[in-house]
Amino acid sequence: MTDSSHPTHGGGDSDLNGDGVSRGASGRSSVGPDKLGRRLRDLRLSITDRCNFRCVYCMPREIFGPDFQFLSRDEILSFEELHRVAALFVGLGVRKIRITGGEPLIRREMEQLVGMLASIPELEDLAMTTNASLLAQKAQVLKEAGLHRVTVSLDALDPERFQAMSDTSFPVERVLEGIRVAQEVGLDPVRVNMVVKRGANEDQILPMAEYFRGSGVTLRFIEFMDVGTANDWRLDDVVPAREVLELLESRWVMEPLDPRYPGEVATRYRYGDGGGEVGVISSVSRPFCSTCTRARVTARGELFTCLFGSRGHDLRDLLRSGASDSEIQAVVQGIWEGRTDRYSQLRSQATRDLPRVEMFRIGG
Repeated sequence: MTDSSHPTHGGGDSDLNGDGVSRGASGRSSVGPDKLGRRLRDLRLSITDRCNFRCVYCMPREIFGPDFQFLSRDEILSFEELHRVAALFVGLGVRKIRITGGEPLIRREMEQLVGMLASIPELEDLAMTTNASLLAQKAQVLKEAGLHRVTVSLDALDPERFQAMSDTSFPVERVLEGIRVAQEVGLDPVRVNMVVKRGANEDQILPMAEYFRGSGVTLRFIEFMDVGTANDWRLDDVVPAREVLELLESRWVMEPLDPRYPGEVATRYRYGDGGGEVGVISSVSRPFCSTCTRARVTARGELFTCLFGSRGHDLRDLLRSGASDSEIQAVVQGIWEGRTDRYSQLRSQATRDLPRVEMFRIGG
């Protein structure tokens, strides 16, 4: 690394030091709110653009086939670079980091990276999103390395429906085994994200809810989103959160729950009989841009301030050109404080053909 792994902490009251980064009374640097008053609190850190599934809403096989060129090893950030980026963002106020991809578990020895990230002072929550294809084998070492919890992407229980959604011959039972092992080793709470696409898997909403009720797993239903441009998104294919909730209420009494923290993206409900809780994420029908606190860094080191962004900001060149920690933090601060993103609130026919980075690159 060209500088220390963690930002240099200075003292003093809230003012601007020579590097242009605001420092609080504790000496920890912080980023001011963006143009819409939103603070930086969460980082999605992608560690690979590769995936062993070809989910229809993310990486349709007809586009991302065997000849598709993914990033080469020297193009993606090394573990040391990923750790440095994470530490710099924590120094700027981030308290939650989620490791994403692609499929993060296919990156070799990624438990080593987990250990490096878990050692960052003041990081409160280290999570990972995975398709769970390798989770049963990896859960124990991930827990020992310092991972707190996992979210599993699973769009159907029916084997044929699952394989159609993921466009893979991988058995759904091995995904379910990964979930069980994650719970057993203490990667709790385990969450399961189900992307619901009309005509593809809405018949799996009730079976999924029934399966995970009482299991300790929180199931979350996600509206099919127009992330990227390769998934042939149409508004008619969106099953709105309201419809999902009505379907659940046709079977069970559902009671609304208060958000656990400002900016929580899932609207939460509990089963009236004590069977646990579910969430619905309604980026299309009920956008939550106004409370978004997330930044995203891709595997090649591009900073995006919106899931639907079209252009990232290159941090990799800074990392590899000898820039100091404070110089990189000042760049990030300027980007965040100039942020005006609210794509989901503006979504219309006029936004449909805008360029957008693909899901597997930006990290979901």
